[in-house]
Amino acid sequence: MSDDIAEYRVAKEVASFFIELENKDQVQLVRDLLSRTRFSEDTDVAVCILDTGVNNGHMLIQPVLAETDLHVVNPHWGVEDHNGHGTLMAGTTAYGDLLSVLNSTGPVIVDHHLESSKILPPAPVENPKRLWGYMTAQGISLAEIQAPQRKRIICMAVTSTDDRDRGRPSSWSALVDELASGYEDDTHRFIIISAGNVEDPGNWRNYPDDNLTNEVHDPGQAWNALTVGSFTEKVQITDRTMNGYTPVAPNGGLSPYSTTSTTWPARKWPIKPEVVFEGGNVAKGPNDSIIDHDDLQLLSTYYDPQVAQFARFNATSASSAQAAWMGAKIQVNYPEAWPETIRALIVHTAEWTATMKRQFLNAHNNNRQDYANLLRICGYGVPSLDRALYCASNSLTLISQAVLQPFDKRDSRYVTRDMHLYNLPWPYDILSDLGETPVQMRITLSYFIEPGPGEVGWNNRYRYPSHALRFVVNGPGESEEEFVQRVNSQARNEGEHPGSAGPRDKWLIGDARNVGSIHSDTWQGSAIELAASNKIAVYPAVGWWKERHHLNRWKKKCRYSLITSILTPEQTADIYIAVEQQIKVAVPIEIPMARSNQDSEIE
Repeated sequence: MSDDIAEYRVAKEVASFFIELENKDQVQLVRDLLSRTRFSEDTDVAVCILDTGVNNGHMLIQPVLAETDLHVVNPHWGVEDHNGHGTLMAGTTAYGDLLSVLNSTGPVIVDHHLESSKILPPAPVENPKRLWGYMTAQGISLAEIQAPQRKRIICMAVTSTDDRDRGRPSSWSALVDELASGYEDDTHRFIIISAGNVEDPGNWRNYPDDNLTNEVHDPGQAWNALTVGSFTEKVQITDRTMNGYTPVAPNGGLSPYSTTSTTWPARKWPIKPEVVFEGGNVAKGPNDSIIDHDDLQLLSTYYDPQVAQFARFNATSASSAQAAWMGAKIQVNYPEAWPETIRALIVHTAEWTATMKRQFLNAHNNNRQDYANLLRICGYGVPSLDRALYCASNSLTLISQAVLQPFDKRDSRYVTRDMHLYNLPWPYDILSDLGETPVQMRITLSYFIEPGPGEVGWNNRYRYPSHALRFVVNGPGESEEEFVQRVNSQARNEGEHPGSAGPRDKWLIGDARNVGSIHSDTWQGSAIELAASNKIAVYPAVGWWKERHHLNRWKKKCRYSLITSILTPEQTADIYIAVEQQIKVAVPIEIPMARSNQDSEIE
């Protein structure tokens, strides 16, 4: 009867409701969930958890984690979970947001396996720092040897503050990059790493300022990994004893637990975290007291089911586990997708919440520097599984998986070699009819670099990565010849001045996106302008493959994934039909880099 009410919803139970139940009641909830869950036995997709081990005796985990998939890098440690963290990770990587699942009554589908590789020893034993990378590699290797045929998402919520050095690579993060890249063993791996947590209540009191000075933990600076931070929508406090307490973070804002990369040198090291998932909240009360109450946390599986079935879960560990669950869902739905593509889809679907924009953008001047700062805090925003699956199947989205050779040798000189030019099948007539209607085009480019051997030159972003790739779009009225000439000019100047993304007033982020090994940006303009901006070039930029040519890697090839989407206020069936008719022509055309007026190849 009121125009001020949009809809009614039943209030959802918070984590504390399930945690406070007696174990026998929790068991009944578990049995109910299992009764409406379908497990896929023949799936070849798995999430490998590198952690403290997992207890697969838990009723929710046993169907997805076989005994043969329990590994440990040191047999003396045992495969069991010695402190509970690994089992918390398992519950979320298997079911996603377990709290949401328990609050629902519908069917649940779990269509991937779990694997556990225990890389952390029980106390008081500690892994020597020099072995952190080795333990990571061994944990992955054990799972791959056991089931080499699987398509694997690797999730590690194990980080350290010892080597936080403002984004500079460490031996651990470099090994993660090497493992992901596939340049040594021809196995490309999708690796997810938590950004690391802000854990001191004193820092929570200074939210969000202290989040901006707490930098992402090692090895979260790895270029090829998807590093995951936290945001939160946990703002409901039901505990009556918490009168006077209010959530520290607003609904949709950065989580108080999340670290950032705002202190890293601009335009030098990757944007980290790339995305954020739910990580929980904390509450502030009388006398400036701070508490991380169960009402504001997530829920997952407890490692000792004789005591309890559920336990609270939070921070970037919970966020990275949700990212792994999402990655597995994408891999199941798109079995031919490369690791580079899954990473790209997660980033491509990420959006900033309105709260994030209010928190970290200048209300009076949302310029590119503001967005560059927002990227270093919240990454590209909150991903959506629905958008990832939808845009990869039915929406106006193009996905290319391609290979190019960045460099070559001509006579005694080492030069840039390949560029790919895409002719986008935009329906010119339909877009022209929309005229000045505002539209958006989002482009995401994802590839893996090979880290430079040794640590010499790691302070230089052009000496650490083997190569870089860039994308650029033609402007309205720019011919193909003019466009190729402009791309060549930008490629020549890349070492000194990062290439422009095209007409500078059209891109949301611009040149600030050209760091790391994944780049995403949104073009904004009119439909008629988009109709004429129908070409994308992907071209190489400098790296040690070319600069350190004595190492004989200059003739290596690289893979990349390119995702392009257009969004209009009201999509029509005519656009889909028109694109479907043209889609077969949207293939890359290899074009050698043109010579300059001085008749010399691009340097």
